[in-house]
Amino acid sequence: MQPPLLDPCVHCGFCLPSCASYRVLGTEMDSPRGRIHSLKAIEAGELTLDATVASHFDSCLGCFACVTACPAGVRYDQLLEQVRPQLNNPSLRTPWQRQLRRLLLALLPYPQRLRALMLPLQAYAGTPLQQLARSSGITRLFGAEIAAMEQLLPPLPPQAKDPVGLIPAEGPRRARVGLVLGCVQRVFDPGVNAATLAVLAANGVEVLLPEGQGCCGAVSHHQGELKQTQALAMDLVGSFNRAAANEPLDAILVAASGCGHTLKQYPQLLAGQPGFKAVVKDVHEFLYELGLSDSFKARLKPLKEALVVYHDACHMIHGQGISQQPRQLLRAIPGLELREAMEAGVCCGSAGIYNLVQPEEAAELGAIKAADLINSGAAMVASANIGCSLQIRQHMLEQKKPLPVAHPMELLARSAGLLEFG
Repeated sequence: MQPPLLDPCVHCGFCLPSCASYRVLGTEMDSPRGRIHSLKAIEAGELTLDATVASHFDSCLGCFACVTACPAGVRYDQLLEQVRPQLNNPSLRTPWQRQLRRLLLALLPYPQRLRALMLPLQAYAGTPLQQLARSSGITRLFGAEIAAMEQLLPPLPPQAKDPVGLIPAEGPRRARVGLVLGCVQRVFDPGVNAATLAVLAANGVEVLLPEGQGCCGAVSHHQGELKQTQALAMDLVGSFNRAAANEPLDAILVAASGCGHTLKQYPQLLAGQPGFKAVVKDVHEFLYELGLSDSFKARLKPLKEALVVYHDACHMIHGQGISQQPRQLLRAIPGLELREAMEAGVCCGSAGIYNLVQPEEAAELGAIKAADLINSGAAMVASANIGCSLQIRQHMLEQKKPLPVAHPMELLARSAGLLEFG
């Protein structure tokens, strides 16, 4: 552990109200301040990183809200990145915890494997059979983690091949970009990528989609599995650099904030290795800087859901410092009124695979988030991260008046008449 990262903490407690794990567990050791105290004790030889101490780090969602809140500038995000690989020591978790993580990291970053698993589940997800299984409580017999996976399983769209090749710009070309499709997003919510491509094309942006592009490594990165993350990252970089060899790209775009946070860390993760030949930007960040075209703005029509509450994904607002760009893009929709949640900076409980490996804490946070969004008085939730969207949709089902959840690109595409949504 690097002592300079620990030194700025003065244990003032400003991080506590923003900390999601402290919010639901209420214990000092499950707060950023408590974890930093543990790290200092370990550094001084006064404490050992055993299974008990490790459990307090496993309870951290890695939402980085404490980084935003800290008046002393403590880089807890960098501290956590140093600790997470150590948590994978076999002695620190039970065999079941290790096997579950191994299974998830062998499945989620590989879209073809994920699609193969989803095919037989299409006859179950979103059907009366799923409703019966949930209401009977039979899924809980398989354990909290398996029940959490089933709860997150949404109605599955027909599995289609990934879009590949070059998507031309409409009218004069204003920019040329690549788009990272994401792994979970392309399988569970492919409409987001379809909407993103449509909005970009309608704004004069040409989009390159390398064939066979893989995972960015965000899921494994969040779990401290650096070798897997680096291998996935190098494969993704190679696919885009080869596809753009003849004509450079202005940017590499991503429409899922969890992926975007990891993609922007490639210079550190791949130090000494080739990186992207173009800058990485979140799609909202890019479109805001480019500006919506006059022809696109002329197409925008009011939406049925005029009141929209925007959900700040943690890896967007805290990880990338992106907050106003998606809001400004949504305000371009005629008649749309944005509402704000009271606790916009508190994590929803998704946090990569956190809601699968820490289901009780995640469920409590999901319920808090759903209620907070509903209390805004909005008729629709806009969320720019697939994990957040799945988590919020699940916990909306527990509310008396659940709100639908859509990606901002879907709302822009719907307003412009580019795509139809159910």
